[in-house]
Amino acid sequence: MTENIQIGTTDVYSTPLGLGTNAVGGHNLFPNLNDDTGKAIIRVALTNGITLLDTAFAYGMGRSEELIGEVLKEFDRSKVAIATKAAHDPASGGAFNNTPEFLTRSVEEALKRLQTDYIDIFYIHFPDETTPKNEAIAALQKLKEAGKIKAIGVSNFSLAQIKEANQDGFVDIVEDEYSLIHRDAETELFPYLRDNKISFVPYFPLASGLLTGKYESDVTFPPEDIRSKKADFQGERFKSIIEKVNQIKLIAADYNASVAEIVLAWYIKNPFVAVVIPGAKKPEQVINNAKALNVHLTEEDYQRIDVLFR
Repeated sequence: MTENIQIGTTDVYSTPLGLGTNAVGGHNLFPNLNDDTGKAIIRVALTNGITLLDTAFAYGMGRSEELIGEVLKEFDRSKVAIATKAAHDPASGGAFNNTPEFLTRSVEEALKRLQTDYIDIFYIHFPDETTPKNEAIAALQKLKEAGKIKAIGVSNFSLAQIKEANQDGFVDIVEDEYSLIHRDAETELFPYLRDNKISFVPYFPLASGLLTGKYESDVTFPPEDIRSKKADFQGERFKSIIEKVNQIKLIAADYNASVAEIVLAWYIKNPFVAVVIPGAKKPEQVINNAKALNVHLTEEDYQRIDVLFR
């Protein structure tokens, strides 16, 4: 198994593979979700070597946190790292709110839903337009000093906003979009995070399934399918991505692994990625993703994949 990863300079540690839980209780994001299936997904993750659960108020407007809280009682809390997020303000129709008052209240309410007395990582989910980011972080620092949260994070912040948030050196972790086909973060963000000892967690690591090997280049999507509106799923870009994924299949065969396992193993080996958090709608997907913890890419194969997607 792979060794645990330290989050920033905090005392929070995690396996390098976590679980994104937007499909656990995220009834506002996905149709036909079942809460019992959601709880089964959490149980399977925690019994298959995954220790970080990444949730948010916005996943079911608190429902995801509630389901995690119910399952958490069955496990040793000290061996689980819970990351949650807030910014959507129900009192303002879901508009983003980063005020100290809102964030403080959000942490207190999340603690109740999660049925725990501390949160390992608390992120500001999205930036609002008015709150000075260092003031928002200062409110979270007070909660950290009070023992209610252990690590402070921001998500979906621009680099300028991250720098503003980190004026006092209180930011421990950043979560943002990054994958083999979306690598903008490598240019400016990663060097800043490295220099400031801030951990990075990518979301959409499998790029809505594009990096799992399940698509053929001739597939088409009907107009009502959300994928038909995404540039990654259209025209020559889509075909180019599929051609590259097909080359990963050759590497995967050498490891007796799936394409998704190889891609996740690439993130695990990436020195700029702390924890990768693929989501799952079924317990079996969690089991398959967890296998990536036992795939150890050679440096040569890591570089082959890196160059392939440049």
